[in-house]
Amino acid sequence: MATKTLTIMGDVYDLLVKNKMETESFSDELRRILSKKKARPLMDFFGILSDKEGEDMLKDLEKIKSANVDLLKKSLR
Repeated sequence: MATKTLTIMGDVYDLLVKNKMETESFSDELRRILSKKKARPLMDFFGILSDKEGEDMLKDLEKIKSANVDLLKKSLR
């Protein structure tokens, strides 16, 4: 596989280092960022919310669901 040398600004390098996943090379990181396929593995999001934030989100979703059911029932009367 051929290699190329790129010149980038220091701040861009710092961003790459900051966002690079522990197990990937810079080539892997750039491939991930620049690929047309934007889907990411679900595991990338594991741990992004605290338990409390997750519980609060579920409560909010349940309230929204209940409100939507109530609106649907009213519209069917």
